[in-house]
Amino acid sequence: MSAVTASPFTTLSPTNASRTLPKITFVGAGSTVFAKNLIGDILSFPELAGSHLCLYDIDPDRLATSEVVATKVAQALGAPATVTTTTDRRRALEGANYVLTMIQVAGYKPGTVTDFEIPKRYGLHQTIADTLGIGGIMRGLRTIPVMLDIARDMEEVCPDALLLNYVNPMAMLCWALDRGSSIATVGLCHSVQGTAKELANDLGIPVAEIDYRCAGINHMAFYTRFERHGEDLYPALRRIAEEGRAPETNRVRYEMLRRLGYFVTESSEHFSEYVPWFIKRDRPDLIDRFAIPLDEYPRRCETQIARWDTMRDRYEGEEPITVERTHEYAGPIIHAMETGTPAVIYGNVPNRGLIDNLPQGCCVEVPCLVDANGVQPTTVGALPPHLAALMQTNVNVQALTVEAALTGNRDHIYHAAMVDPHTAAELDLDQIWSLVDDLIEAHGEWLPPFR
Repeated sequence: MSAVTASPFTTLSPTNASRTLPKITFVGAGSTVFAKNLIGDILSFPELAGSHLCLYDIDPDRLATSEVVATKVAQALGAPATVTTTTDRRRALEGANYVLTMIQVAGYKPGTVTDFEIPKRYGLHQTIADTLGIGGIMRGLRTIPVMLDIARDMEEVCPDALLLNYVNPMAMLCWALDRGSSIATVGLCHSVQGTAKELANDLGIPVAEIDYRCAGINHMAFYTRFERHGEDLYPALRRIAEEGRAPETNRVRYEMLRRLGYFVTESSEHFSEYVPWFIKRDRPDLIDRFAIPLDEYPRRCETQIARWDTMRDRYEGEEPITVERTHEYAGPIIHAMETGTPAVIYGNVPNRGLIDNLPQGCCVEVPCLVDANGVQPTTVGALPPHLAALMQTNVNVQALTVEAALTGNRDHIYHAAMVDPHTAAELDLDQIWSLVDDLIEAHGEWLPPFR
């Protein structure tokens, strides 16, 4: 990636950012595998090796495993880190300099199962359901209150900390946090850098040689520039699409490249449920043609659950842990802020003069400069109009879901589902209203009251 010009509009930086031994709190540390990767990234920087890692989770058993893993990671790296654990959230947050969130409210059961099974009764099928669609709406409604509770605790016990959010639905949560909290927040995803690596593999080019510029909204950002040594790589990508050489798992995105002229950052299984064109109950030919994995997320969850006992035994046993740095952004952000060494990341931040043709205040994904001054989003300007128009269809759903969550207005849940591209393509208005009612009832106390 090339350097970019910082925007004067927004700087996300806790005060007194530079410290010798930062306290880094992991909220949802029972997500052991993901926590392991982030801890390895952080401690692999010598300047961060002595950090205080505070692990918090509501599940004491998973937390105990994560403590063993964190200790093993530190040992593998020779890092003199301090590792503490607690099931008391405020205690975990007290005095933190950085807070990483990686939670799933209501878990796989009942949360994810409810999000998938009830819509199926209406003939509405999904792939991932964590970002948009009716599943993304419900996930947002049950997660926003919890994230705001975390932020309120932070306002009291670590008001200057930076919140690094990894929880989906990313855009909805970051937008709600910006409106409902004073805590500096940046949302982090791996789709931009992950897709760049996938495309490099498709082209047979080392990813380190690729230079790109990307912008949009989370899970629907597009590479506005994709080059190697100054050579535009889009013609080569278009040839892959035209010659039918797109990987089976990426047919949707290569089709969108043909139609839009730009490549989108999120995976085909995700993107297929953000638009009205690929998943249709009376068009199984589309599912086959584009290799769309319906119910993909529940399958992943079931596989992970089945493997957990074996993984836990291995983690807690005598076998040492191998640590390799990942492409996640949390480690480089903390390192840049603590040392002043500049880094460029893609972050999800409020649109305050960053993208001209998306609504002000919505959550956008843009290049950000990071150094001792904090996370500094960069000005993109106007996106190609057809890309902004497509993003706007998703922003509409995000806006109404956030409005429902912050105001308690039940009507806006119906409105969000009504304008959702995939839901609207499959169901009529009576079905949408009935579906929302069924989902709210099934969620029970996992949702706050709506009037």
